[in-house]
Amino acid sequence: MNNLIINILIVTGTFIGMEGVAWFTHKYIMHGLFWYFHKDHHHKDHDGFLEKNDFFFLIFAIPGILCLAAGSFYGDIISLCIGIGITIYGAAYFFVHDIFIHQRFKIFRNSNHWYFKAIRRAHKMHHKHINKEHGECFGMLWVPFKYFLENNKKPEI
Repeated sequence: MNNLIINILIVTGTFIGMEGVAWFTHKYIMHGLFWYFHKDHHHKDHDGFLEKNDFFFLIFAIPGILCLAAGSFYGDIISLCIGIGITIYGAAYFFVHDIFIHQRFKIFRNSNHWYFKAIRRAHKMHHKHINKEHGECFGMLWVPFKYFLENNKKPEI
């Protein structure tokens, strides 16, 4: 039972830690050295379903795959748990960023939940900046608190 709790904590900690990795990578790598790949995501200067920005899927997937492989093939439970955490974060990223926010598939369009409204608004503000040097809201699941507060404001009469 103790091992199960530790394994769940490793998966959960990895998932939470991936938000920091995604924030750092988005701010300093995507909006820095690899702007070439991320630029079309902000400018929409691409044809078709895929973007050059989708290249980053591999950057995030490879460590998860390696950890899952090490855990599976060598019985390394810590690597396996880390791989599971990375993979769950990747799935969450796909559903929240690609499906919910950018509507690559036309589902979940009319959510009025305070959390989803806040992350959608923050991401919209991020895309308002089309140059690599500027921007805000580089996270995906956790955004500045002001976006959560905006949803609780009462309309003025």
